[in-house]
This record gives sequence, C-alpha cells and structure tokens, in this order.
Amino acid sequence: MLRLEKHVIVHQLKEEGFSISAISRKCEISRNTVYSYLEKEFEEAVNWVSELKTRKRKLDPYREYILNWLKEHPDLSASQIADWLEERCSFKDVGESTVRTYVRELREQYHIPKTTQYRVYEAVEELPKGKQIQVDFGEITVQTTQGGKAKLYVIAFVLSHSRYKYAEWQDRPFTTRDVLRCHENAFEFYGGRSDEIVYDQDKLMSVSENGGDVIYTEAFQSYKQQRGFNVYLCRAADPESKGKIENVVKFIKRNFAKNRLFHQIDTWNEQCIAWLERKGNFQVHNTIKKRPVAVFAVEKPHLREVSSILSFESNLAPSITRIVHKDNIIKYHSNRYSVPLGTYNPNEDNTVFLRLENDQLIIEKSPQGETLAVHQLSHGKGQLIKNRNHSRDRSKGIKEYMETVQKSFHSTKEIKLFLDELQKQYPRYIRDQLQIIQRVARDYPASSKSALKVCIQKKLWSANALEDVAKHLEMIENTHTLNEIEISTFERQSSSYYEKAALRELDSYIKMLGGV
Repeated sequence: MLRLEKHVIVHQLKEEGFSISAISRKCEISRNTVYSYLEKEFEEAVNWVSELKTRKRKLDPYREYILNWLKEHPDLSASQIADWLEERCSFKDVGESTVRTYVRELREQYHIPKTTQYRVYEAVEELPKGKQIQVDFGEITVQTTQGGKAKLYVIAFVLSHSRYKYAEWQDRPFTTRDVLRCHENAFEFYGGRSDEIVYDQDKLMSVSENGGDVIYTEAFQSYKQQRGFNVYLCRAADPESKGKIENVVKFIKRNFAKNRLFHQIDTWNEQCIAWLERKGNFQVHNTIKKRPVAVFAVEKPHLREVSSILSFESNLAPSITRIVHKDNIIKYHSNRYSVPLGTYNPNEDNTVFLRLENDQLIIEKSPQGETLAVHQLSHGKGQLIKNRNHSRDRSKGIKEYMETVQKSFHSTKEIKLFLDELQKQYPRYIRDQLQIIQRVARDYPASSKSALKVCIQKKLWSANALEDVAKHLEMIENTHTLNEIEISTFERQSSSYYEKAALRELDSYIKMLGGV
C-alpha cells in the first residue's frame, strides 16, 4: 500500500508543477524512482504492487536462517544480517538496502521488534540567570540564486536560562580563529558573557580529553584565559548533555535555512539576525512557555560585563608561521611571496611569522617584530608576488666585485682595461671570470701582473688564459731559481743525474690559447 500511496502523491505533485528534484526531496525517494512512478498509470502501479507480493525474491532461500537469527537475537541490525549471510552462507549478491527492507518486513510479519537500550533521562532544574551559554556547530546544503548548490556552516549560541539565541554563518568550514571571532560577536550581541560555556569535544577548541584532563588548543586556551569563563566539555559521543543547543541548531537549519535561496554570506547573516528577532527569539519556547526575548531582558543584567572587542587576529591566536625556502620565498594559500635576499640561511631556523591586515600579507621576523616584507594579498593561485627591492641588484654587485678585483692589482690601467673587455666577452659569466682572476692574484702573486700585461699585449681576453700565463711564468721563474743551486748537491744524493724536461717558449702557449 505504501508504494501505491507514493505513486499517487508523486503524480499529484507533478500536476501541481513541482520539479523532479523537489518531488524527490519531499517524498524522500530517488529521482530515478520518481521517473519510474511517473511512467506508470494507476492500473499499472496496482498490477506492479501485486506482482511484488508474489514474485520470488533473492533472500527467500535464506528466509529461515534470517528468521531464526532475529528470534534468537532481536537486536540484530540489517547490516549484521548482511554480513552473516556472506560469512555463514557465502551469499553476498544483494545490496544492504534490500536486506533492510526484507528484515523490516519479517519483523512486522512475525512481530519481532528490534530491542534497543534506552538511556534514562531526568529533568534538570533550570540554571540560574547568566550561568551558562551552550555552543555548537551545524552545516547544511542550500540552493543558490544562480541555480547551484552551496554548503554553509553555522555556529550557534544559546543562553541556557532564557533560551536567547545567536547564530553566525560562513560559506567555508570554521577555523579556531573564526570561532573566537564569533564568540566576540556573540558577547557583543548579548551585551556580556556567562560564567560557563558548554562545548562538544571539538578539535577547534580541544586537543584531547582523558578522564577529565583536558588539553585545549593554544589559541582557545589563550582566549579562555583572557575572557575568564569556565569551560564545560561534554563527554565524547554524548550530544544529549547539551540538548538545548542541539535543538537550537536543528531549529535554525529547519526553520530558517531550509528552502531558502542563498545569494551571498553577508546577506544570509543579515537575514538570520532578522529571523532571530522575528522568530527564533520571539516565538514562545515550548519548555519555558515564555518568549526568550522577554526572559532575556531579565537575564541580561546578570551577565558578566565584557571589555572592548579583542583584536585576536594579532594577539590571541598563534601567529601563522611559514618556512622561508632557499629561493627566499614563503608559500601562503597556493601562492609564493618574496622576502629580502639573504633571509634564508641554511644553518639557521628559517621560520617567519605572517599576519593579515587590510588585505595585506605582513611577513615578520617574530610576532609583532621586525617586518621583512609587506605584500598585497593575492586571491589567485600559483602566482609569484615579488617586491622589486627583493631582487638582486646584479649591476651593483658586479661593479663592487670588479672594484675589489682591481684593488688586488693596485687598480692599474691594465686591470681596468682587462676587466672591461671581459665584461664584453663574458656578460653572463663575468662573476665566474672575476672569481678566477681573484684566484690568480692569490695563488700567483709574483707573476700575476706580468701575466696581465702579456694577455693584454696578445689580446687574450679570458681569465683562464690569465691563469695559464701566470702559471707558466711562475714555472719559468722557479726553474731559473733551481738552476742557481749547485749541481754537486744533487750528485751527492744520486749517482746518476737525470735530465730536465725541455720548457716551451711562451709564444707556443700563446699560439695554443688563440692569441696573436
């Protein structure tokens, strides 16, 4: 009969102009099922339902097994039965939804209700005025004005005594910083705070809890200390311990958000505040039988006064940290931002601290310390945002390097001429050329100046050529020195005198190096 009723309802909704998606949501069936019902006339549907009663079903061969299991263990779930069918009967060619339907029908036919364990509840006394606020989160998917879908996230607050509510929405998941900001907005909305705030064991506030020992996140611990409220953390998997806020979240989602079109988050929050004033806090509460707004007027003087809104963007939550990469950039939200050259040091801690201010990303050496860089925040992805003064001034660096090399040769005209030519010949490798010249001045101090004159004379515009000539001249000088030593010294050390290798003339080397 249930299928026939849904068949009739689907056809009625279609005649009234509802879309397939809307019918699917209202009847809680899939769109394919809606199409299937719409294709059948009423007579066809009656015949189809009759056939369903008499047709052979996949689980019929295992009917006795399932029935015996249910009689022996009334608390068995359909999922367990599906597992037992696979384990004990090697049968798995069936979906769990089919098993659920089959088990439900067997329970109804043989009057085998599923035994469940119920928690014993006790009505609790109403809390004093200003004693407690309960906080919880929720999420819902809504239709947008553009025809798409958007997932929205809400944080809700309720005063336990008056049931006075506050809510704030985001179009992205909440972070700890968002939670702190919403607390400040709630305190401003209420005009004060309670002595105690009740939370779930949410990772945004708490890291772990073991036998009552709670470790809070660093940001929340700092905020809790500064605001001075007590925290009541619910036990894990125990939402009923904060039933007031659980009901508030459901109320907000079902009464305010459901079937409402989303345009933008600011407008959505404005509509929510108007709804709270019109409905959420004005409607008579089912438990206290009073309007929350009227009870809140009496409770408000009992709230603790709150100082000016905290600027936790900079001093409550821990600073955003990043590591400086070897190319002197940091990465933030899929973009790269430059820092001054030399910030990266391979032998030190390269951590820097970030903060956002007026749509600018500020990079600091320490929290609220020396500013390394300020960049306009990029909302794209994969971009390199670089300050010009963070680039190496290559012309200045080379100029200073050349002046240092000139001093090694006493700033003579020859070295200036030689370096100017090198810069023309090797513009990309001038730094490497200068390094070689510095090495020549250091390793061959006696022959470097003479080698420089030879290179200029023969037009050998290369630091490598200068090094080869200086090395050759040094070798010749060493040979002449060796000839001045008495031959007899060597004859006493060896009975045979070995012949010296012939030395080539300098012109031969110059010719090989390509000079004139």
